[in-house]
Amino acid sequence: MMNPEERERLKACHDEIAQILYRNSPPESLEDLESIEQHLRQQWLEVMGPDIAFFLSKQQPGQKKDEKGP
Repeated sequence: MMNPEERERLKACHDEIAQILYRNSPPESLEDLESIEQHLRQQWLEVMGPDIAFFLSKQQPGQKKDEKGP
């Protein structure tokens, strides 16, 4: 479980990521919820997805192969 300090850090990172994504979004992708979702999903998959997939694919020390992570 996340401690309060980690929650605050995650929130700060989240806010910064949101600002970066907003600044780098074309105006037409911000017209409605569907466009926003599609644009954010595309950016996520292109920019962050590969790094997160790599991180999650690493087996944690002491974790069995069939054991699911948090």
